[in-house]
Amino acid sequence: MPDDAFAAATAAIIAAGRRMDHFGWVPATAGNISVRLPDGSLAITRSGGHKGFLAAEGVIRVDLDGRPLHPGDRPSAETGLHCGIYRRFPEAGAVLHGHSVPVTVLSRAGADAIRLEGYELLKAFPGLPTHAASVTVPILDNEQDIPRLQSEVERRWDAMAEVPPGYLIRGHGIYVWGADMPAALMRLEALEFMLACEMETRRALR
Repeated sequence: MPDDAFAAATAAIIAAGRRMDHFGWVPATAGNISVRLPDGSLAITRSGGHKGFLAAEGVIRVDLDGRPLHPGDRPSAETGLHCGIYRRFPEAGAVLHGHSVPVTVLSRAGADAIRLEGYELLKAFPGLPTHAASVTVPILDNEQDIPRLQSEVERRWDAMAEVPPGYLIRGHGIYVWGADMPAALMRLEALEFMLACEMETRRALR
């Protein structure tokens, strides 16, 4: 694989980390970011480190099973969830994982999904040309055994009639993906806005 492809992916990941940090979606060492490379391997953030202050050495390469391609590199423990998205959706070119306040709060409310309806920003998702639509965002219980968690993600996907725009892990964070980094960022921003609205609405109705 040409070095310039990895360099371009690294630059996109660094820029995404700064944008996510700007909105408070990746506090401390939270979150991880990846890009699918032309040879099928992934560029992904190294374990630990603040995503708002990423440098080139904070991005490594792994194969589609999450194994680092260079000795000594340590990918995030959740790399397997990125790999699961890329295996399931061949069109996915970038994956984002963040830990915002709305995601964390809403995912702890006890439901196994959040239904988003009537929001203008639903038009940010492919196949939804108007706000007169709805999407279901599944919520999964947190699990330290990543292969087992990925199996549960797969089970939920299989049971859904529509492809979700992302999913939440209870008390933990959100995963979204897109054809490329701009598409993934747009999906994340749309979801974060709608989830923040949901949180404010629930607070107002108390």
